[in-house]
Amino acid sequence: MNDGFAVYPSLKGRQVLVTGGATGIGEGLVTHFCQQGSRVAFVDIAAQAGRDLAERLARETGNRPTFIEYDLTDVGGIKALVESVVAVLGGLQVLVNNAANDDRHSIESVTPEYWDQRLAVNLRHQFFASQAAIPYLKAAGGGSIVNFGSISWKTRSGGMPAYTASKAAVNGLTRGFARDLGPFGIRVNTVVPGWVMTQRQRERWLDEEGKRTLAREQCLPGDLLPADIARMVLFLAADDSRMCTCQEFVVDAGWA
Repeated sequence: MNDGFAVYPSLKGRQVLVTGGATGIGEGLVTHFCQQGSRVAFVDIAAQAGRDLAERLARETGNRPTFIEYDLTDVGGIKALVESVVAVLGGLQVLVNNAANDDRHSIESVTPEYWDQRLAVNLRHQFFASQAAIPYLKAAGGGSIVNFGSISWKTRSGGMPAYTASKAAVNGLTRGFARDLGPFGIRVNTVVPGWVMTQRQRERWLDEEGKRTLAREQCLPGDLLPADIARMVLFLAADDSRMCTCQEFVVDAGWA
């Protein structure tokens, strides 16, 4: 089931919440945690995709994740959302703040309203989901928060300034949390993916020029896949990474 990759005994039965888990990288995260035997809940605005994934994983792994449809830009309801997840899972030990949207936009087109909406989609919910989860991680005696960044701001990517600003800010959030939460045994790290070849990326932005860019910029040839990102997150959720906190873990085939 794990195709020769690591199995983490500490992840069996571990209570995990993944945001933005219905498609793309998130789908890979939910799948890999289910394969490890974790107790998984995931939230997403994509209701049908979320239900379909839960059904598929129930068939394939015998470990049905709990799917909750929710719009994470509604931060006022995140505390109640986390409470409902805890009620289902029996606690919470791992939070993976994955949800994001990298729609392209020009500098000239950005309005104050669009700016605020992009930060709500890509940054704000990471803080409030963590805030809501922290009491349960403390009650569990420790745990792991994994925030998602992006190499886009590191590689000076243009064409999406609100997105790159949001993703740059994630690392500041991670480092501040790591200092405040370390005494409680809570580790906080950022995973920084490169250009991951999800279906969305292939359909919207991977053209011939993009393929040439990948071949030129990546040190390692080949496609970066959701599974490659998920395996890093598994490590950070497991006890194997017990002394890893306040760090960026870049998975980009050597681009940034």
